[in-house]
Amino acid sequence: MARTTEPLDSKKPSSRKQRGATTILDVARRAGVSPMTVSRVVNGEKNVRPATRAAVLAAVKALSYSPNPAARSLAGAEAARIGLIYSNPSAAYLTEFLVGALDEASRTSVQIMLEKCEATSAGERGAVRKLLASGAAGVILPPPLCESHDVLDELKITGLPTVAVATGRFGKEASCVRINDYAAAREMTNYLLGLGHRRIGFIKGHPNQTASIEREKGFLSALAEAGIKHDPVLMVQGYFSYRSGLDAAETLLTLKQFPTAIFAANDDMAAAAVSVAHRKGLDVPRDLSVVGFDDTSIATNIWPELTTIRQPITAMAEIALDLIVQAIRTHKRNGEAKSVDHLVTYSLIKRGSAAPPNLPKTQPKPAAE
Repeated sequence: MARTTEPLDSKKPSSRKQRGATTILDVARRAGVSPMTVSRVVNGEKNVRPATRAAVLAAVKALSYSPNPAARSLAGAEAARIGLIYSNPSAAYLTEFLVGALDEASRTSVQIMLEKCEATSAGERGAVRKLLASGAAGVILPPPLCESHDVLDELKITGLPTVAVATGRFGKEASCVRINDYAAAREMTNYLLGLGHRRIGFIKGHPNQTASIEREKGFLSALAEAGIKHDPVLMVQGYFSYRSGLDAAETLLTLKQFPTAIFAANDDMAAAAVSVAHRKGLDVPRDLSVVGFDDTSIATNIWPELTTIRQPITAMAEIALDLIVQAIRTHKRNGEAKSVDHLVTYSLIKRGSAAPPNLPKTQPKPAAE
């Protein structure tokens, strides 16, 4: 298996923006439909109601949205059918990912087949078999399925080209599109330390993903380098869902001496922490700083807006689609598609949810209702 590292310059606009301002999401919003429906219309699929098709075509015309002929030719004369299996607790993350995949698919001869699966061994293996029966030529796996042994083992048997997105590490089972989670978490922790925080709570990601492990390692590494002894009670398990963030933040903010800052391993859990802080009468960031990870839409849909690590999710989906198309072409020529480790650049986005510490040492009373 070959391993290559191809950083994406974070100072440059994403490939989607380089091709033009109008995206599949813009068309979907104007027509009042989902991005998947726009993709079906653009690709000439028949299972769309006439009125819906007319609305989408009107939006396409009004926004001058059209697939790129040069990009379309890259996929070959025949349209490739690519399976995308999903099961993600973060709706914000999944939406960003699907927009990137569908937007890229609409510009190439590619048909995306979405398959949702239950988080069980039988459900995951069944989803793979269903896609195979539908004629998928390759499969893209967003988290958490990017590291599912059941899914990867099933795909290995078939020999289908596979691209895993947002893994914490490169694995030989499939090509990967990812960021350096360890370095990103370390940088965020150093940012909080630079603001003056020394008692920092950490809400961990789901234990079934290596990205969670790498983010935790980056956090602990930064503390150790700063000479700060980590207090185990300040690290609470989360599962990348908003609900788990509520529970974890509640645990942290009921400590007798709670943290002056909370670093959550994704934006959903960070947003939940902000909600719990507000309910307890804490001002963010005056009384408590909260930072997240991913820079999904929820980061700018709450107040204050989240300081977070920007993982270019949409661009990563686009890159994954390009990699899978290349692998399919190699596979069709009876060649062996080598696994690729495509490392994408992250960035730290500073907004209003983090500031120097100014928190009293005892638990404040909840705000009066």
